[in-house]
Amino acid sequence: MESVREIRRPSGARHRDMTGRSTVAALALAAGAIAAADLLNPQYSPVSEAVSRYVNGSAGWLVTLALVAIGAASALLAARLGRLPGGGVARRTGRTALAVWAGGVLVAAVFPADPPGHWSRPTLSEMVHGTAAMPAFVALPLAALVLAGPLGARWPAGRTALRALAAASVVTTVALAVCLVDVMDGPSLGVGSAPTLVGLVERLAIAADLAWLALAATAVSTGIRNDGNAHA
Repeated sequence: MESVREIRRPSGARHRDMTGRSTVAALALAAGAIAAADLLNPQYSPVSEAVSRYVNGSAGWLVTLALVAIGAASALLAARLGRLPGGGVARRTGRTALAVWAGGVLVAAVFPADPPGHWSRPTLSEMVHGTAAMPAFVALPLAALVLAGPLGARWPAGRTALRALAAASVVTTVALAVCLVDVMDGPSLGVGSAPTLVGLVERLAIAADLAWLALAATAVSTGIRNDGNAHA
C-alpha cells in the first residue's frame, strides 16, 4: 500500500502543476487578446476608450475571449484556494472576493458594452455589463489585499511581488473609479487630444490585476506542492 501511495503522489503533484500552468496560460491568452484588439482597431484610442468598447470593432470576439479567459482562470484559482489549509478568515474572505470578481467578469462577457460615445445613453446590455464590472473591479483589489498574508506565507519568495501588485491594483482601481465618475459627468480629466484617460487607466488596472492573478496561481501551486512534499 505504501508503494502505491508513493506512486500516486507524483501524479497528483503533476496534475496540480498543470492546473496552475493552465491558469497562467489563460491569463496570458487574455492579455494577448486585449493587445490584439487594440492593434486591430486603430479607429479607437486605447487612452480614452475602455477595453470592453472594442467588442464593437474589428475582431470584437477577442474581447469576449479575453473576458471569458480571465473569468475562468479566476474561478479556477478561487476553487484551488479552497484546497489550501490554514489562512482562516483572510483566505475565506479573499476566496469570496475572487469569486465575485470571476462572476462579474463572466457576466460582463455575456453582456457586451455599447459602442464608444454611448456613456450617457446606455442600452440594457451596457447597464448589465457595467453593473457586473463595477463590483468585480472592487472585489479583485480586496482579494489581493486580504490574501497577501496567506499567499505570502505559502510562497515566501513571491511575498514582496504579491504585496506590490496588490498595492498597484488598489491604486489603479481608485484612479479608474475617478476617471469613470468624470466620464459620467462629462469628461474633464483628459490630456491633449484625449478627452479622458479612462482607457489608459483601465488597462493599467487590468495589467496589475492579471499579473497578481498569475502570481497568486503560482503561490497556490507552490503551497499545494509543498504540502504534498511535507506529507510524503
